[in-house]
Order: sequence, then structure tokens, then C-alpha cells
Amino acid sequence: MSRIGKEPVVIPKGVKVQVQGNNVAVEGPKGKLSTVVPEILSLEATAEKILVKRPNDEKQVRSLHGTIRALLNNMITGVSQGFKKELDIVGVGYKAQMKGKNLLLSVGFTHPVEMPVPEGLKVAVPIQTHIVVEGCDRYIVGQFTANVRAVLPPEPYKGKGIRYTGEEVRKKLGKALAK
Repeated sequence: MSRIGKEPVVIPKGVKVQVQGNNVAVEGPKGKLSTVVPEILSLEATAEKILVKRPNDEKQVRSLHGTIRALLNNMITGVSQGFKKELDIVGVGYKAQMKGKNLLLSVGFTHPVEMPVPEGLKVAVPIQTHIVVEGCDRYIVGQFTANVRAVLPPEPYKGKGIRYTGEEVRKKLGKALAK
């Protein structure tokens, strides 16, 4: 049995979970999320927890079992606590700023890169070289931060670029010092 899938998903206070057939809707102080559970899996929901059950031990059913349980846990965590990722911009003259609902990045190109912020995300730029992305959907928060980082990933020689806060960039020796 799946180690992750057999664990119950605990529902904290202030979070409402509605299970209607295959649809699961979760509502909490940070927002609302919903997903569709595959028909082969069944859910047992009580006021305090949700259990994901599977009918057999086929490979695909086993993998779905753990995945759906993890998705439900992320939904409940997102609507109760939220998810947060932070990015740092390293480089002389590189900066970020909010322009309405768009994130404006000036990272050494001839033009600033303008990125629209998806619905449900809060993007803050407390200082010009630091970006904070918050939201209740873990996938959207992670995907947006990955898209921002992909504009100019950190390069290995000087370390310039956009990186996650706390990310360690291993620097390479330049060609003069490589001998």
C-alpha cells in the first residue's frame, strides 16, 4: 500500500471540504480550490479528515492513490496557510518592480520584460532585487516563480541572474584560471 496514500488528510479548523461524487471543493481563509478525483479512487470524508481508498493494487492505481492524496493535502494547506516563494535578483543594474498587475523585470536586455501575474497570486517587490510570490495554489505559485527565474537563470561564472532565495549557485573557474 502507498505510504503517502494511506495517511489521512487532516482538515484544520476554518477549512470547509465538500465532496460531491468525483469533485472536491476546499474553501478556507486564503481562498477556494477544487479538483476532480479519478473515478477509480474513492474518498471517505469526515469533519476532521479525508481518506483516499483504492480498489486494487495495479501500478497506475497505486500511483494515482499517492498523487491524489498529496494534491488534496496541498489544497488544504494552501487554503489554510498558503504557499510562498521568494526570488533574488543578482547583478549590477538588475531590478524588478510592479506595474499595475504586471511584474516588470529589467535584467540587462534592451527592453524590460513584462510578466502578467496570474489570478489568485500576490506578487510583492519589497526591494528592487527581491520578489515575493504568495498564493493558495502550490502549482501556480511554483510555475510562476519558475517562469520568472527562466527569464534570466543564474549563470555559473559571475552568478548573475534570477535565483530562488537560498539557492546556491556553484561558480566555475574562468578560462584564465582553468589550467
